[in-house]
Amino acid sequence: MIHSERNRRYLVAVLRVVGVAAVYYGAARLGLLRELTVHGAVVTPLWPPTGIALGCLLYDGLRVWPGIAVGSLVVVGMLGGTVTPSTLVVAAGNTLAPLCAYALLRRTGFRRELDRLRDGVVLVFLGAMAAMVIGATAGTTMLVVDGKLPAVNFWSVWAAWWAGDVMGVLVVTPVVLVLGRVRPPRFTDRWAEAVALSAVAVAGALVATRSSLSMLYLVFPIVIWAALRFRLAGSAPCALLVSVLAIVAGTDGTGPFAGHTIVEVMINLTVLNGAVALTALLLAAMVAEQQNIRHRIERACEELAEVVDQLAPGRSAAAWPSRAEDERGSR
Repeated sequence: MIHSERNRRYLVAVLRVVGVAAVYYGAARLGLLRELTVHGAVVTPLWPPTGIALGCLLYDGLRVWPGIAVGSLVVVGMLGGTVTPSTLVVAAGNTLAPLCAYALLRRTGFRRELDRLRDGVVLVFLGAMAAMVIGATAGTTMLVVDGKLPAVNFWSVWAAWWAGDVMGVLVVTPVVLVLGRVRPPRFTDRWAEAVALSAVAVAGALVATRSSLSMLYLVFPIVIWAALRFRLAGSAPCALLVSVLAIVAGTDGTGPFAGHTIVEVMINLTVLNGAVALTALLLAAMVAEQQNIRHRIERACEELAEVVDQLAPGRSAAAWPSRAEDERGSR
C-alpha cells in the first residue's frame, strides 16, 4: 500500500514536469511564429514561455522547475540546431530568470490573486524588469562569446531580448493566474456586458493596430473598461489580445508600423505592450483592493450593528439598577 502510494506520487510529479515542459515548448513555438532578427540574433517582441514558467511556479512551487529547464533546453537546442556548452548556459539563464522572479515575489509576500496594488507593483518591477535581466544577459553574452554577435551590438540585442522576456511576464503571467481561478460560470446580467466588451475589444484592437491613422490610443479605454468592470479576469485577456494583434501588425509592417525599421518596430511594440499591460495590471489591482476594503468596512459595520443591538436601551436600562444597588451596597 505504501509502495503503491509512493509510486503514484512519483508518477504525478513526473507528469507535472512533462506537462510544464510541453506547455513551455508550445508557448515558445507560438512566440517564434512572429520572430524578428536584430543584428543577426533571433528575438521576439513577446516571449510567452517566461510568463508560463512564472505562472506555473506561482501555482505549483519549485517542484516544477525541472520542467522549465527541460523545456528551455529543448527550445534553445532547436534554435541552435545542436546542444553545446553555450546552449546549456542560455537554457540555464532562461530557467534561473523565472526562478529568481518567483523567489523575489515570495519574499515580498506576493499574492497570486493580484488583489492589491503592491502585488501588481512587485510583479512589474521585481518579477518582470529585475529578474528578466538574468536571461537576457546570459543569452546575449553567449552570442558574443560564440562570435555570432559583434560586441558593439551587445546592448541593442540585450534590450530586445530583455523586453521580450519582460512582456512575457507582464502579459502572459496574469492570464495564467486568471486561468488558475476559473470556475463554472453563473448566468448573471453581466454576461451581456462581457459579450459586448469582447466584441468591442476585438474590433477596437483590429482598428487600432491595422489603421494607418495611428489610432493605437483607442485600446486604452477598452482596457480601462475591462479593468474597472471585470478586474483582472477582464483586463488580462484584453491586454493579451491587444499585444498579440499589435505584434502581428508590427511584424507584418502594416498599419501604424508601416515604413519602420525592425528596431523601431521593436521599440514601438515594447512601449505599446508595456503601457497596455501596466494599465491592465495595476488598474485591476487597484479596483480589487478598493473593493476588498469596502467589503471589510461593510463587515465591520455589520459587526458593530450586532454589538449595538446587544446593548439596546431595554437591556442596558435593566442592567443599570443592579449596578446602582451594587454601588450603594459597597458604600
